[in-house]
Amino acid sequence: MSATGTRKERERAERRARIVAAARELAETQGWEAVTVRKLADRIEYSQPVLYGHFAGKTAIVGAVAEEGFAELAEALRAAHAAADGPERAFALLARAYLDFAEANPALYDAMFSLATDLPFGPDAPPSLRAGWNEIERLFRPYVGEPDLGARTEVAWGALHGLVTLARSGRLMPELRERRLEILVAQWLAGVRTAPPA
Repeated sequence: MSATGTRKERERAERRARIVAAARELAETQGWEAVTVRKLADRIEYSQPVLYGHFAGKTAIVGAVAEEGFAELAEALRAAHAAADGPERAFALLARAYLDFAEANPALYDAMFSLATDLPFGPDAPPSLRAGWNEIERLFRPYVGEPDLGARTEVAWGALHGLVTLARSGRLMPELRERRLEILVAQWLAGVRTAPPA
């Protein structure tokens, strides 16, 4: 590729990153309903056709934000694993890291799990999403084999997501957050201790 082509690709990537960053900032401060192509174009001083040259519309922008979020969540979960002094401690640290991430990034979390995106889930999911899944699956891998490994990972992710969603909607008592985490981790550990060997 020529120097001109390389420069154009770099400029295109920078514009795309600016659009995604502006969407994240606008969503976190004003909510996703405030994120429109027109507002983003005004905010970053690009024309609407330039934005449409990068993204087909809001759904694609939300998907790009979600993909960044999955990468950041995966990194937070990896850090929790690295800080654990054994597989059992990893359960508690990972659960806390997940809840902390969701609480610190509500609009980002919505993009990842609540809003319409063009991201595929399952086997065709982007690497950033699969990385987060792998970190949760890693908790159970020493204890259980297939097909329970996938099912336990889904249940664990579902339990964490449920706690996030119910807490955010005010349906859980904030003062019981730590106790809920303790109970969840104890249940996970009890389940893997009674599981057939992997």
